[in-house]
Amino acid sequence: MNTLRLLAVITACFVLSACVSQTIKSTSVPNIDTPSSAVPEALLFDVSVVVFDPGLDNFDEDEQVYPEVRQAEARFMPLVLSESIQNSGAWAAVRVVPDGTQVTDLIVRGEILHSDGEELQLAITAIDARGEVWLEETYTGKASRYAYQPATRNPYDPFQAVYNTIANDLLEQLEELTEKERGDVRLVTELRFARDFSPEAFDPYLEKTRKGEYEIKRLPAENDPMLGRVRDIRERNRLYVDTLQVYYASFDLQMLEPYQEWRRASFEESAALQALRAESTRNLIVGGIAVLAGIAAASSGDSSAARTAGQVAILGGGYLVKSGLDKRNEAQIHVQALEELGMSLGAEITPQIIELEDDTIILTGNVEEQYAQWRALLGDIYRAEIGSLELPEESADTADTL
Repeated sequence: MNTLRLLAVITACFVLSACVSQTIKSTSVPNIDTPSSAVPEALLFDVSVVVFDPGLDNFDEDEQVYPEVRQAEARFMPLVLSESIQNSGAWAAVRVVPDGTQVTDLIVRGEILHSDGEELQLAITAIDARGEVWLEETYTGKASRYAYQPATRNPYDPFQAVYNTIANDLLEQLEELTEKERGDVRLVTELRFARDFSPEAFDPYLEKTRKGEYEIKRLPAENDPMLGRVRDIRERNRLYVDTLQVYYASFDLQMLEPYQEWRRASFEESAALQALRAESTRNLIVGGIAVLAGIAAASSGDSSAARTAGQVAILGGGYLVKSGLDKRNEAQIHVQALEELGMSLGAEITPQIIELEDDTIILTGNVEEQYAQWRALLGDIYRAEIGSLELPEESADTADTL
């Protein structure tokens, strides 16, 4: 009886070691919502999507993170999101910008919390020019294996559901604004932009509350010459930021194919890695149990059959332990493969140096450096155009008040 129980335990151990994991797939992509009613063009918002924070300072030690890939993703993902936002037809221009210094009607920031071929997790915040928070959410999406199969691959990004959901949430917040509130956002944007270039002239028109939100105290006169200069500078800035979109679109086009292949391989490697680790753990546990049971049986004096069964259990358990260790070594090979993929992708998508030239200056360096140089240049242009011009006293007297 003891021998039969022992054989039953050993058999159960081997059956347990043959269990497999199940993968759940999701292919649902929500449609992008459209505005419920038409809005005057003057009240349409410009949106700036800032290059994402790659999230290299905050991740689990067990998570496989490749800095080269994350830096590239931080540039790639904002353009995919901006396209989803623009496709709703509810906005004026939706642009990707290098940093958050751009004053715009609505600014969207993101941090990559987790990203591999299987799962994407983004922390998204959206704040309008008044300082009102629209979104402060974490979005998670899981890709289906079908997204990476050539025969069934669709034109969508594997995580398109995440981007479309964010776009729909932004539209929902926009639709809650009254026409006056939309107008206020547009005015605050203009006054904040003007204040950046001439604080002494435009500070009196805005007030910042204890909550960090901006309120309009009064408006400058429409014929204010300094306001006219600021509007010219703002239009030049829009044109320059539009040229940056060509850079980001080119970057994403170059990145798309190798990145998609990396995500496909990452999806497969991650799934294999999880399966191998699970199988390794099972084999080590089951093997250990079998070895202990075998030792107990072999050392007992019940019968020769029990001793023989014990020796078989020791051998079988030892095999499972060795198999578990071999699987762990194989898993490490997959980790190394992922590292090599990350390194090769980083090498392929290194940003190009772009030079933007006009009649007075050449902007050099990467896109972030050029953008910083451009912002400094705008200040020089504004000061050169203003010269000794001061705000006429009568402008303040005739300004509109709220």
